[in-house]
Amino acid sequence: MASAGSSPAPQAVSDWRREYAYTLGEQAFVYGFPYIYNAELRHGWVTEPADPKMRMHSAVDHFWHARTLFDASDQEGLAPNNDTLYSCAWVDLSTEPVILSHPEMGDRYFTFELVGITSDNYAYVGRRATGPHAGDFALVGPGWEGELPAGVRRTATAPSPWILVLGRTLVDGEDDLPAVHALQDRYRLTPLHLFGKQGVVVPERRDVLEPVDQEQDPLAPWKTLNAMLAENPPPERHEILLRQFAEIGVGAGLDVQEQPESVQQGLIAAAAAGLPMLQEQLLSGDWAKLINGWRYPPPEMGHFGDDFVKRAAEQALFGVAANDLEETVYLVAFDDAEGEKLSTGRYEIRFGAGSLPPVDAFWSLTAYDETRNLIANPIDRYSIGDRTRGLVTEPDGSLTLHLQPDSPGSDRENNWLPTPQQGIWFVALRMYLPRPEVIDARWQCPPISRVG
Repeated sequence: MASAGSSPAPQAVSDWRREYAYTLGEQAFVYGFPYIYNAELRHGWVTEPADPKMRMHSAVDHFWHARTLFDASDQEGLAPNNDTLYSCAWVDLSTEPVILSHPEMGDRYFTFELVGITSDNYAYVGRRATGPHAGDFALVGPGWEGELPAGVRRTATAPSPWILVLGRTLVDGEDDLPAVHALQDRYRLTPLHLFGKQGVVVPERRDVLEPVDQEQDPLAPWKTLNAMLAENPPPERHEILLRQFAEIGVGAGLDVQEQPESVQQGLIAAAAAGLPMLQEQLLSGDWAKLINGWRYPPPEMGHFGDDFVKRAAEQALFGVAANDLEETVYLVAFDDAEGEKLSTGRYEIRFGAGSLPPVDAFWSLTAYDETRNLIANPIDRYSIGDRTRGLVTEPDGSLTLHLQPDSPGSDRENNWLPTPQQGIWFVALRMYLPRPEVIDARWQCPPISRVG
């Protein structure tokens, strides 16, 4: 009989190869998730026909411009904002730089977030990073050396040959849309060899890597990952990790189909468990500092780098990428002041006098359903914030916002952010160009309280 302090008897493993492939495969899936996810997004956005007013669709090295603010008709589950018009592009830097150009922007908030294939940001062009004046900025891929035309400013070298440009331009209400459209029409992406030539039209390319269909092949995630790792080589510092993954057929130039059947079965099981694990990690909030029910992001947000779990869950899975905190702080709340999930019912949040979110651009509060989509409602309002017209403040200077399915009454409707009639939901407080007290969490957002 074992003594009280002895170790439990080891459990038998029926197939060590399958078990090893499963345990190592889960690590490989977490590491590779941004590659797999971005392969699917890129192929969908570049090659699959869609209504360009409603869904991202453009050729390589071409901007897709949103012409209307996102609303509940978009069901991609990307938790989009409802404050800016997006201008997005997949850009190929494998052979030469591409020049990003924008016109004079005046006082308007705008930003172009430059994202590597792993979902980490590596640079910005925009009001904060480069200023409001018209300019030409070289997007440069790994290993490129050469001369740039006079007046072109070089951005940081991209960590991968393929990057995603996520542009955002502030819209101040429906009447402002024509002015923003005029600016978007002057945003340009021009391969270096065509830059400066009059009347040049950038050819349309749609020949991007096609992910393997997961409905047809249970090894699809791994085959897609191997192809993406070949196209976008990981940094050399990951060599020891990649050597381990290679033991189970995961890596550039490898074929998981050549692995023994037991290894393949372990990889299939690892991929099946990997996505739910990342979803649970995201919902757990372990990555954040919890204050009054709000999840304050860590300083590394936007560039988690070698923290592969957070890189996969908090950046890629939650919203494709995440802004650096100096650009935008997103506070997310899934729970009310009592720690209960936000669900069917009436809630409110009260900002004391002089305690509104401290920003140098603007702030907004947006509600989403549990699928990370905007919520259909009778007044077509998807966000509320400092640009919302007619907000009603209390005599003491405080501001109360009502979060509920039905109108709080005509005298309070300007302060109403609609939520679902039934089911779980969450909110994101976006603060653009936040002040230092937001970034280091000295400013604390008040809790969301259930009413009645």
